[in-house]
Parts: sequence; structure tokens; C-alpha cells
Amino acid sequence: MNHRSPLGQFFDRHASAWTQTHGHLPVTDRPESGPASAGEHDLGQLWQPAARATADFANLAQALELELHPALADFYGQFYAGNPGFDAPFGAGELLQPWNEEDFEFLQENLIGHALMKQKLKQPPTWFIGVMADSDLMLVLDNSDGSVWLELPGQEPQTRVADSLAALFDGLSPRVVLPEPMAMEPERPGFWTRVKTMLGHLTGRR
Repeated sequence: MNHRSPLGQFFDRHASAWTQTHGHLPVTDRPESGPASAGEHDLGQLWQPAARATADFANLAQALELELHPALADFYGQFYAGNPGFDAPFGAGELLQPWNEEDFEFLQENLIGHALMKQKLKQPPTWFIGVMADSDLMLVLDNSDGSVWLELPGQEPQTRVADSLAALFDGLSPRVVLPEPMAMEPERPGFWTRVKTMLGHLTGRR
């Protein structure tokens, strides 16, 4: 499938790399069904991005009384998909994507929680779009100009890695690592667990 958007083009490269390396589409360990499901695998499900009508983030903008940079909808609003892994000059990680509509609603709730934390800390708003593999750093969009940064939860962005989403995707190489068998590594909690912990700090701050 040949998508014309920068994100769609990265999905094309990602699927091609998986097919060349493993002989099949990417694998996710997500157990629930979703529009991107494309078959079964011993370690989960095969997936390919499923285009959707562009998602509306107006409710998020209204809840936060904030004008959102259009890059946020460009990233999260085009597809249902698994989380594609990447290698980059700044490290390895995975991009986040909504798997189904329930997941998209959960995503928006967490984006609001993240933004409220930034407001409480009197920091400029950012939007998480990925997680790094070997650290607690997140990949985030700067709401002011759509640039992409590395950010430690609770802190301001620390390293600018791309001027835009298109520039980010140009610099990423697909990562084609199969999921671990069901036992997840307890010492490396999943991204959403880390987000919940981060947001828990918000309510605990004075």
C-alpha cells in the first residue's frame, strides 16, 4: 500500500522491512481486535495501517482551552495501527498509534493528562508521540512549532531531534524486532504504565 503522507510513507518502509526480514507483516502483541488487524501470529497479530477519516481533536482543544498544532492530528488522526519500531541517530524506540477507537479515546485522555501536568509545572505544552527503548525518555511534539524533541516526564524538552514530523520520519529506519513472548519484562514497564505513573505524580504534587 502506498500512502502519500510522511507517516504513511514510513509505514510503507516499515512493512517492507518486516517482509524482507521475517517474510510477513509487522507483529503486535495487542490481543484485542482492531481495524489494523491483518492475521494471526504465534506472538500476537499481524497488522497493517488502516486509514481512517481524519480524527477530530476539537474536544481536546476545548478541554485545555488551547490551540493545537496541526501536527498532532497529522500524527494520531490518520490511521489505526500498531506501534512501529524505529532506529534513529538519537536511539531506538517505537512510535505510538491508536489501535482502535477505544484506544484512541484512551490516548486522548492521556494527552489531556499530560497537558494538565505541563500546565501545573508551568511548562510549554508538548504531546508525546513515542517512547525510547532504553530510557524513560519520550518523543514529543512541541505544540508551538511542531518540532520533535526528547523529553523526560515532568521536565521540559531537552534535545531537539527534528524540525517537523516529516523531517523525523526521514531520519528513522524501521526496527523489525519481534515482540517478546507474553511474559513482559517486569523491570521495563510498558509505555502506558509509565504514562500513568507520570500522571500520578501530578496529583501528588503540591
